[in-house]
Amino acid sequence: MVDQPVDGEYPEHWEADVVLRDGGTAHLRPIHPSDSDAVQAFHMGQSQNSIYMRFFAFKARLSSKELKRFTEVDYRDRVAFVITIGGEIVGIGRYDRLDDPAEAEVAFNIADAHQGRGIGSILLEHLAAAAHENGIRRFSAEVLPENRKMLMVFSDAGYDVKRHFDDGVVSLEFNIDPTERSRAVMESREHRAEARSVRDLLTPSSVAVIGASRKWGTVGYQLLEHIIEGGFRGSVYAINPEALELAGMMSFGRLSEVPEPVQLAVVAVPYEEVAAVVADCAAAGVKGLVVASAGFADDGERGLARQRDLVRQARANGMRVIGPASLGIVNTHPDVSLNASMAPAMPLRGSLGLFSQSAAIGVSLYAASSRRRLGLSTFLSAGNRADVSGNDMMQYWEDDADTSAVGLYLESIGNPRKFSRLARRLARIKPVIVAKSDAMGLRLPPGHAVRTTQAPAGALDAMLRQSGVIRVETIEQLVDVAQVVSGQPLPAGPGLAIFSNSQALGKVVADSAASHGLGIGQVVAGVDLDAGQSVALPALRSALLAALESDAVHAAVAALLPARGLTVDSIAEVLAECSVKSGKPVVAAFTGILDPSVYVEGMVGAGERAVPCFSNPGAAVAALAAVVRYAGWVSRDHGHFVEPEGCDPQAARAELEAHLRDVKGEQLKQLDPAATRSLLGHYGITVLPSAGFDSPDEAVEAAEALGWPVALKTTDPSLRHRLDLGGVRLDIQDAESLRLNVLQMRRTLSRYGDPALEVQTMAPVGQACTFRAIEDPLLGPVISFGLAGDAVNLLDDWAHRVPPLSAADVHDFIRGPRAARKLFGYQGLPAVDVAALEDLAGRLAWLKDSHPEIALLEFNPVLCGASGAVILAADVRIGNAAQRTDSARRAMLG
Repeated sequence: MVDQPVDGEYPEHWEADVVLRDGGTAHLRPIHPSDSDAVQAFHMGQSQNSIYMRFFAFKARLSSKELKRFTEVDYRDRVAFVITIGGEIVGIGRYDRLDDPAEAEVAFNIADAHQGRGIGSILLEHLAAAAHENGIRRFSAEVLPENRKMLMVFSDAGYDVKRHFDDGVVSLEFNIDPTERSRAVMESREHRAEARSVRDLLTPSSVAVIGASRKWGTVGYQLLEHIIEGGFRGSVYAINPEALELAGMMSFGRLSEVPEPVQLAVVAVPYEEVAAVVADCAAAGVKGLVVASAGFADDGERGLARQRDLVRQARANGMRVIGPASLGIVNTHPDVSLNASMAPAMPLRGSLGLFSQSAAIGVSLYAASSRRRLGLSTFLSAGNRADVSGNDMMQYWEDDADTSAVGLYLESIGNPRKFSRLARRLARIKPVIVAKSDAMGLRLPPGHAVRTTQAPAGALDAMLRQSGVIRVETIEQLVDVAQVVSGQPLPAGPGLAIFSNSQALGKVVADSAASHGLGIGQVVAGVDLDAGQSVALPALRSALLAALESDAVHAAVAALLPARGLTVDSIAEVLAECSVKSGKPVVAAFTGILDPSVYVEGMVGAGERAVPCFSNPGAAVAALAAVVRYAGWVSRDHGHFVEPEGCDPQAARAELEAHLRDVKGEQLKQLDPAATRSLLGHYGITVLPSAGFDSPDEAVEAAEALGWPVALKTTDPSLRHRLDLGGVRLDIQDAESLRLNVLQMRRTLSRYGDPALEVQTMAPVGQACTFRAIEDPLLGPVISFGLAGDAVNLLDDWAHRVPPLSAADVHDFIRGPRAARKLFGYQGLPAVDVAALEDLAGRLAWLKDSHPEIALLEFNPVLCGASGAVILAADVRIGNAAQRTDSARRAMLG
């Protein structure tokens, strides 16, 4: 629930840019009284049939009374959204609350020229989300049976729609609470739209370079030259009002003079001219912009304002933006052959997709991949990343048959929750390598709304691991791993065979492999490579194939010093042959070669006969170890996101809404023990009963009701777990002892201000653990687990996860802390009921994912013994939910 809108105001997050089914963009916002004329124009532009479908009768014009009713809403009981393109309304959706306050009637009207673009589905998603925030749980609608398009909007939304036919009208009714199916439908639509949007950018039929120049060395000169010399298969146009001819072809003064539609505009003009260029592109129907111009987010607050205006202007007119300050884009597919970038030559064609947020790092990434002879499928430099992002590229790469592995350099993650969802899905079929500096905090890219984060240290990295991402520190490490995954099969396990023509080098490599968690299946050191090519190469081939046939060997590293009569190419050819025949990855490290003309780093060979080669055996082993971990993640059964038994989210939501009625702004409300127990009970979570008291006699009465023996503790959060400070007394057996302990504890705690006391039933002996959950503005829900006491208080030994959690996620979560080995028997102590902790973690994750209103939830301590886990204390604090960046409505971040 959010703060209720008042005086004609609506929540800011209701306004959004959206991607349509065909990849175009539009703007969605709540309707306003000033839209009256635009709504009338929209209505009058509709066909008679469309008007009849909406109103069940023909209306040539809307009356003043109708316009007032349609445009003046209270954003609570009556809500209406419009979708605009170029400022023109192309779709309207609304709901009106009925006599039953939990139900509203919904209706839509889509412009004839824009039907089939998914506008109705987007309006339904946003209306459902807004209605949900206003306490509405069901939608109903009346649709004429011949209005099949609108019937499809409802039936395809993923809701359980009930329908009946009465008096010539189809009446529909459905619950709008998000379901697994409705989320899947939304994600599928989002995927298709965003993938299509990026595909249109990377496969244009025509390109115009605006700001093309004949002056050698300028950005406009190089971009035009690279597009032409790269052999682009479509039409190329140079736009420069001061030149008649550029690059051997006629130049045009304005985009409007170009004789055919232009799909992609590459913009290389001074920043003060960009706004006018975007307006020209909008008028010409351009689909996408690559903005190389600087002077935006890199120019402080003034530049940020210019960047926001640029994105707003482009999206409102149906265009996506790459940049500003973009290095450009590359597509090596022979049917496209597009090098609209500052890269001096078209890269080798291959299967690696690359994304860089930084232009400078993009240059380094391109250079490193070229130096290693890594073939690329596509490359995109996002520059300031004002619009098109790594998330968009992952949507595209998931369906791109030419891409088998992807690498991303990220300076910021604008929507980590969505990134996690997309990366997890993509990583199941293609390796996802992410270079992220430790200095890069969890922050939004320049130009986006500033939001602070509460995420604990390590939460973002935990999210990356949870999503199957291969996380690296540097560009060089990214390319190291890319070499292995681009052309090699994934290893089926950690067993490693090591081949070397040096005993010492073989031992060093074996030690390095062990430190990375790889098993040593076989070490063949002292391999004789000095016997001549006709003898040494067959012997190497035979020995390597024999080792790879072993079930204990899943990959091989050949770490070799220079040998007489053998070239790097000849050895690499043998290694590649062995890899192909065995179906197992083989990497090579050639050390000690001083001749700069001998190529020892990168892909040696061609196609399936190429083998990844390194000059440093440590880098080879580290890259292979990262791939082994990824292969293990892929091969695991991750289970399903299944709701635990005994959960009732709707009942919990009703309670939270009741508690939130008196909560304003960013204020937090701590639930009392009774409310806490009731809320948790809806998720099958119980807290060991306790009772406060004022006098020793009341303490005895409470203990009698709870049952002996009892524990006596203070309710002060900093003292309630501290035996050493006198905040807890255990195993009190009778009334006399309890009275005495109450008096003694009050004397002891008087130095701390006489905090309140309570008694609680004694819990079984067990390992003390703690769970914590927060709502982070960027990551969304984050849950943490650790062993209570010094492990978390002093050593910060936590495991973190971002819900939703699969069974595999829960398994790893509980075993994540370094101290978790104590749960499985340690120094003579018995193992605890880990399954009970996993069950509690699953329920906590589901609870937190379902209710962003819960700002903080902590179970501390949780005692886990040989049978079961008992929560001794629970702290729940709620507030008006911060809107998650990956919510039940599709919207572009910005």
